[in-house]
Amino acid sequence: MPKTDVLIVGAGPVGLFAAFYVGMRDLSMRLVDALPEPGGQLTALYPEKYIYDVAGYPKIRAKELVTNQVQQLEPFHPVFSLGARADKLERIEAGFALTTDKGVRFEASSIIIAGGVGAFEPRKLVAPGVTEFENKGIAYAVKNLESYRGKRVLVVGGGDSAVDWVLMLKDVAKSVSLIHRRDSFRAHAATTNQMIAASERGEVQIFTPFEVARVEGTNHVERVVIYHSGSKVEQTLEIDEIVSMVGYLSKLGPIADWGLELEGNRIKVNNMMETNIKGVFACGDICVFPGKLKLIATGYGEAAIAANQAAVTANPDLKFEPGHSSEAKEAPGTKPAVAPVSSSDAAH
Repeated sequence: MPKTDVLIVGAGPVGLFAAFYVGMRDLSMRLVDALPEPGGQLTALYPEKYIYDVAGYPKIRAKELVTNQVQQLEPFHPVFSLGARADKLERIEAGFALTTDKGVRFEASSIIIAGGVGAFEPRKLVAPGVTEFENKGIAYAVKNLESYRGKRVLVVGGGDSAVDWVLMLKDVAKSVSLIHRRDSFRAHAATTNQMIAASERGEVQIFTPFEVARVEGTNHVERVVIYHSGSKVEQTLEIDEIVSMVGYLSKLGPIADWGLELEGNRIKVNNMMETNIKGVFACGDICVFPGKLKLIATGYGEAAIAANQAAVTANPDLKFEPGHSSEAKEAPGTKPAVAPVSSSDAAH
């Protein structure tokens, strides 16, 4: 049965950084994630999107950030168990046993839950024609920005993802329009103002408050009928592609049954990222504490704390304070890798 020092549930950016700090303590780690590749939402929902609040990068694409983090982790021989949902957690004499939905059981001395928003899926558009044209012009994530070059694109939504995609797509698409059911936007003020300025220059079209009435076409999206939320007056837009960014549905899934103290859909932790179960820690968007900010930037700090606490739990001879990496005489990462269950589990 595979045994590791620290098992990390979630291989998104925060989970990857937690694994890095476990490696810095010269301990072994395994990352379990239901998605088929590392990166969490960054990979699954917006790999082409720029991120602006990662220290040291004026801007960086989500997929590049994930690639860099995986490379940063490689010297520590991480083991990835991907495409496997963490299903059941139980305490054993040696620490914990985690069983996946595939029936595979892993043992670890301590656990870090870095599952982002938990199990998630995009919130679907609801209008006649939407189901018919999913993957035929309707998408809930932009996996390849170049595939929209020269196209007429409609973005639906009013949050950060919707506004960010308008700003990115306008440089490659033939035309970009956005509809939002409200007059105000939930996105950051700075990017919202950039989009409004682009609209004033004629680079994009903004329709508020508007909603989708129906989607039409033959074998692919050809037009979208939208309507004013107040007057109900309809308008037809000739469109090639629709990018729906109206949020996502999230739930903890099996984690909710692990006996953790919850606040809504998030796990309560203290300032040491400890849950109510000794030896189980949480960090990133999945956890909550007073003053919590749901940002990658703060998630990295939480990951470092959780990882060092988990390291001390796994090896009581260690001190919590890891020291500065610049003071190390040689790079950590000498501990042998944990044997993966199969070759598909191994790090790239």
